[in-house]
Amino acid sequence: MNSFEYARPTTEREAIQLLAHKGAEVLAGGTDLLSLMKDDLASPERLVSLKRVRTLRGIQFSTGKGLRIGAMTTLQELADHPDVRQHYAALSQAAIDAGGPQIRAMGTLGGNLLQRPRCWYYRAGYGLLAQKDGKSLVPDGDNRYHAILGNAGPAYFVSPSTLAPLLIALGASVKLLGPKGSRQIELGKLYTIPTSETQREHTIEAGEILTEVLVPYDAQVRSASYEIRQRQGEDWPLAQAAVALRGNGSIRSARVVLGHVAPIPWRSEEAEAELSGKPVSEEVADAAGRAAVSKATPLSMNKHKVQLARVAVKRAILRAAGMQVEGL
Repeated sequence: MNSFEYARPTTEREAIQLLAHKGAEVLAGGTDLLSLMKDDLASPERLVSLKRVRTLRGIQFSTGKGLRIGAMTTLQELADHPDVRQHYAALSQAAIDAGGPQIRAMGTLGGNLLQRPRCWYYRAGYGLLAQKDGKSLVPDGDNRYHAILGNAGPAYFVSPSTLAPLLIALGASVKLLGPKGSRQIELGKLYTIPTSETQREHTIEAGEILTEVLVPYDAQVRSASYEIRQRQGEDWPLAQAAVALRGNGSIRSARVVLGHVAPIPWRSEEAEAELSGKPVSEEVADAAGRAAVSKATPLSMNKHKVQLARVAVKRAILRAAGMQVEGL
């Protein structure tokens, strides 16, 4: 690991000033960045820790404004907060599922949303697009865990955030602060599919920090997230689906977002259209699951993820509707 400066600002303005230094990186919980540094995948000249910036922590809720979550709020704090547990139960559970007790105690909401891909080619030093001699290693290599949607190339990794799909389904937005001031964008627009090695998979600009996540409140929305993992325990999902259904009886509107199957959290308009105007049933949920993967293009070794994603969508819909999902 290379030597680096370590800064501990106490205000957002001070943090932005410190990040103006070339080679500066934000340090949140450190559960991802420090691993990248140890593997020589990141070599920041300055680490700017946000742990002492109190305005970046905390959770506030009102039925009028919805939920405001500071980006430095830990996953455990998010899972345990009484307002989150009462009004956003699926989000509380998703925070629990995001990692074991140690990860939840240190990992932050902002860190979960902005973590780097877990693609083993990237983690082995082949770059974000996993290229060697100008050619991607993924299509003809071991691509069991890679994308089945949005994978026309050259990006084949999957977005690793376990909270982003549900938050996008709930209509969340994020606030960013940088040298040019503050801006607010839909959470889904924080993610992009890179087309060159000079691009990253997030649209956050140099010198910016993610300050908070805003989640609207609607008492008529029923939401759920469903993950399929290779094994029980602390592992990244093979496929994930998050849904938000509005309406009692027939569904008036729906949001369906898939995770771990594309380079970005993947919103499925096909599944949403399949649900619109219909009451939830096992048949309707199954049809929506099939619609969600109707445009999937699996690689040589990950065709199984198509079936997993279909089932994840079906079970998330049934879970959101309060219906039995085991044994499907």
